[in-house]
Amino acid sequence: MGSEGPKGVTIHVTGFKKFQGVSENPTEAIVNNLMSFVQSKGLLPAGVTLGSCTVLETAGNGALPVLYKVLESGVSGIDTKNEQVIWLHLGVNSGARKFALEKQAVNEATFRCPDELGWQPQQLPIVTEDGGTSRKRETICSIEAILTILKSKGYDVAISNDAGRFVCNYVYYHSLRFAEERGHKCLFVHVPLFSRINEETQMQFVASLLEAIVSTC
Repeated sequence: MGSEGPKGVTIHVTGFKKFQGVSENPTEAIVNNLMSFVQSKGLLPAGVTLGSCTVLETAGNGALPVLYKVLESGVSGIDTKNEQVIWLHLGVNSGARKFALEKQAVNEATFRCPDELGWQPQQLPIVTEDGGTSRKRETICSIEAILTILKSKGYDVAISNDAGRFVCNYVYYHSLRFAEERGHKCLFVHVPLFSRINEETQMQFVASLLEAIVSTC
């Protein structure tokens, strides 16, 4: 038998629409423009496919069927023996001045304001089968290595251990659980508002992030 070739890599990316206090979510613009941005600049390495680019409703429980439809469609028909699937989720932290690689998600939904479908849970487990709200799930992406690469390119970025308890953490927890079940990888990254770091820089950052994820996966 011949030796196996390197696995191909497919990266799926999601962002969010507006929510209370954030009338224009930068991740919506980033995700909507990402495909044309990386293609026009030839930024994707060989063997890498930018799969779906999806903007999600900023909502928890009420939007769960849509989230799982997106996750399922992203892996449909993929031969996992020859293809590595990675989910990259982008969310905004309106108070941030730098990018944040989120190390983990917590099994707790405590929304500081209602989501876009009017749901505002308090201290509820995101997945009841996982036990209490202290349960955590961590990314298996090599975030220390990703951080080093991004810093070497001049980006102001850090590792975070707290993705909050709002929709970002809610989606991340579900996606980490899904990825673990399917043998995939998943990472959530918080970005600032465009008023803090402009759109062009953030587009370049996400393109560099894709490269860093692929080179370390």
